[in-house]
Amino acid sequence: MMDAPTTTTAAEHADRNEPEASSYAPQAEQADGKDPAGDKEPVDGEEPPDGEPPADGRRPTDGAEPAEGGKERSAGGKLLRIPGGASADALLVRRTLAEIAPIADKVTSYFYALLFVRNPELREMFPVAMDTQRDRLLKALLTAAEHMDDAPVLTAYLQNLGRGHRKYGTRSAHYPAVGEALIGALARYAPQSWDGETEAAWVRTYTTISQIMIDAAAENEQSAPAWWQAEVVSHDLRTPDVAVVTLRPDQPYPFLAGQYTTLETPWWPRIWRHYSFASAPRPDGLLTLHVKAVPAGWVSNALVHRARPGDVLRLGPPAGSMTVDHATDTGLLCLGGGTGIAPIKALVEDVAEHGDRRPVDVFYGARHDHDLYDIDTMLRLQKTFPWLSVHPVTEQQGRLPEAVCRYGPWNECDAYLSGPLGMVRRGVDALRGAGVPSERIRHDFLAELAPAAAG
Repeated sequence: MMDAPTTTTAAEHADRNEPEASSYAPQAEQADGKDPAGDKEPVDGEEPPDGEPPADGRRPTDGAEPAEGGKERSAGGKLLRIPGGASADALLVRRTLAEIAPIADKVTSYFYALLFVRNPELREMFPVAMDTQRDRLLKALLTAAEHMDDAPVLTAYLQNLGRGHRKYGTRSAHYPAVGEALIGALARYAPQSWDGETEAAWVRTYTTISQIMIDAAAENEQSAPAWWQAEVVSHDLRTPDVAVVTLRPDQPYPFLAGQYTTLETPWWPRIWRHYSFASAPRPDGLLTLHVKAVPAGWVSNALVHRARPGDVLRLGPPAGSMTVDHATDTGLLCLGGGTGIAPIKALVEDVAEHGDRRPVDVFYGARHDHDLYDIDTMLRLQKTFPWLSVHPVTEQQGRLPEAVCRYGPWNECDAYLSGPLGMVRRGVDALRGAGVPSERIRHDFLAELAPAAAG
């Protein structure tokens, strides 16, 4: 199901102060007698979160008339409203988000307490230990609500979630339970902004959110499995804490260069982590991942220090928006920090395979020279392709984003950022300051870099 929450002592209070049940269950579309699923995973180390779309867009609505100065269009079968300004529902939703922001931990705890007390059968769908993932489901819902006026962003984000959450075995019947818990938690912890009108706005918002996810999962079920089995065929320890792992999926695994997967190991059942593909799709169908063992990272440490050829892992569907538009010849500016070089390398291979002659500048950052574990590969690619320039950056030269801005100009480039969240955040700020339009900056941290809620 949606990503790993945690139970708390708030559960003993969950059967008190319960709001009345609301009838806002979406109409589930079943495929082959099965109900589709839905949710989101935590991030292990430096890998991106699930299902992040590009940073442009508009928004779905409940079907109301468009705001003055706005217009309507259809996307994925859903009616989308593109208002001249923020919709009334968006203003009410964001007012609630602003109120709960300082007490998000309490809201999260109460949310899961309500969910599990009212629906104890759902608890087994989550990992036994959930301390590092406890806020993922709620965070996904709140991120979607924050972007409700950005239809392409919201729709792509939710469709990826809906497809990805099939691997949990979530059924469409679970969505109303999640919605009831969400409304209950918000009603309890947003007393200043909560009223009948606000609750109605949240009901409409959640109905739209859940229906997009249900529809995407049902459609995906017609053409793809909920997960793939993948055998480890090679394990190359590049540094004491970084391994390059190559997998052979049990059936074709379609993806695009720059995307990532979610992965579950046999040693930590129901714990899924995100890892980017380190190559463009290969003729032999093999998949390569770069994994850094991070402190207290259960999955990453298992993959780096325990996995061996012959071990079998499970993969969720591909996701991510860091892909190249081959209909243009715009130059690419790529920032890869640490194992974030993996999808950047895949993008370079993708440009080469399409015969593009566009300039590609890669800035590969790490703390020390010996942490640039894949620099030899990148320099070999630079020798092969005259349009590629590779710039290694270590702490001696300053932080990666600031080092990039010493070159340029980059305002005519499409920018791609991959690596630790802090690096990506600084990179986005630095590139915007250097004149790169926001719509040309791509990364997979929509939820983490979402603008603060405004009333």
